[in-house]
Amino acid sequence: MKVGLYLPNQCYANQDINTVLSNAIEQVRVARDAGFTSIWCGEHYLVSPVQFIQPYQLLSRLISEAGDMTLGINLVVVPLKNPAQIAEEAATMDLLTGGRFVLGLGLGYREEEFKTFGVPMSERVSRFTESVEVLKRLFTEETVTHHGEHYTIDGIGLGLKPVQKPHPPIWIAGTVDAAVRRAARLGDAWMNLFTQTYEELAHQIDVFGTARQEAGKAAPEEWPLMRECYIGSSNKMAIEECAGPLGGKYANYAAWGLGGLDAEPSFDELARKWFFVGDEASVKDKILRYKEGLGFNHLIARSSWTGLEQEKALNSIRSLGKIAAEIG
Repeated sequence: MKVGLYLPNQCYANQDINTVLSNAIEQVRVARDAGFTSIWCGEHYLVSPVQFIQPYQLLSRLISEAGDMTLGINLVVVPLKNPAQIAEEAATMDLLTGGRFVLGLGLGYREEEFKTFGVPMSERVSRFTESVEVLKRLFTEETVTHHGEHYTIDGIGLGLKPVQKPHPPIWIAGTVDAAVRRAARLGDAWMNLFTQTYEELAHQIDVFGTARQEAGKAAPEEWPLMRECYIGSSNKMAIEECAGPLGGKYANYAAWGLGGLDAEPSFDELARKWFFVGDEASVKDKILRYKEGLGFNHLIARSSWTGLEQEKALNSIRSLGKIAAEIG
């Protein structure tokens, strides 16, 4: 079982952003030494009063600490950008990491972002599909001519090609069946999100497999599983220590309009449905259930949230590395 660390690149307005950055750097070093295989962070825009460090810049800063770990963005909000921009940034990251970069792509969900960027939310899917097509051509062709519904390129190409051939792995996120089918057709792997139950994932693995076969593509090597994960000295202590910080994060998500959340989500209910929270033995059992029951082989864990003490986050990361080594 591979294990990756999803970094906290946001904090509240009254926090010192320099401390958040130094904590992220320290977490990467600890994750590297604990045997983690990947580092991730996400993308949002205009989330004030929350402070947010943009992912490409943060990942670039962390390359020297990451060692041999893969660095990935999870995820680019594709419809907000021109595919030329996405391609240029991804090719540059692939160069800087020495070919250890994964490009995660998604539709986005915040109406405020789409309104600010002047992109109708009704065009999310068509822009996304066209962008992925253009991205692959830009990565692999010397020059591209494309006259599409949303984007136009006239006989020009990337000045920098990716290190990985034909291009960095493209992982596509999706939480509904139509998006999972799209990921199967267009992506190298499917990224679920933190907010899907075991039963939902079991169903969507079948959806993905069927769509993959219909597209004439082999099953992917990577099966990532996104989970909030915190390990404490006991189940009771783990819940007490992370309920405030982790519950607060999902209260923010609810305010931003993320689907599947009540206006005031209950931590106990969220933990039951989505989180890996407990002592080492109970978290190991939860990971094994998803690995053996559903076939996931790359756990991407978020183990730090605003308000959680750094040392507690580091201890949780170390414990997760120990579990991954035991599972193999």
